[in-house]
Amino acid sequence: MRSPWRYAIPLALAAGAWVAQRQFAPRPASLPLAQLWQQSFPDAEGRPQALAQWRDKVLVLNFWASWCAPCREEMPEFDALRTRYAQRGVEFVGIAVDQPAAVARFLARQPVAYPILVGEGAAHSLARELGNASGALPYTLVFGRKGEVVLQHLGRLPRETLEEALLRTGT
Repeated sequence: MRSPWRYAIPLALAAGAWVAQRQFAPRPASLPLAQLWQQSFPDAEGRPQALAQWRDKVLVLNFWASWCAPCREEMPEFDALRTRYAQRGVEFVGIAVDQPAAVARFLARQPVAYPILVGEGAAHSLARELGNASGALPYTLVFGRKGEVVLQHLGRLPRETLEEALLRTGT
């Protein structure tokens, strides 16, 4: 006679994965996109940078933190893709949900060529308003030239997935 646990355990695992995915999956943004472009954060040197300066580009907006391992892992790929797609009007912008000193220490060890902004708690709030219900990191959005959300991704973003999204924008 076969044990009923043979079927119960895989079923429970599948149900748990389904519940987790439903609870933590990105949601539609509650922030009107016009308000997104009004946001401003200091860069790593403390100079205010308005998101509006990237409004007419394909924008890859990545929320990250220096203490987040998956965030650190995807940054070299973002840097390489920024170089590859810059001539096509694509810009990558990282917004750190972190303290300025921690960001400066991290960038000294692992510099990137794309703009890094320091948002601290305000960045965390913005990420939630842009659909990151769980508040987990990394969280990446790709906006088309007209400001439409092309991709929302929670967790480490596979390069292939990002490149597919960039191609959907016509780049």
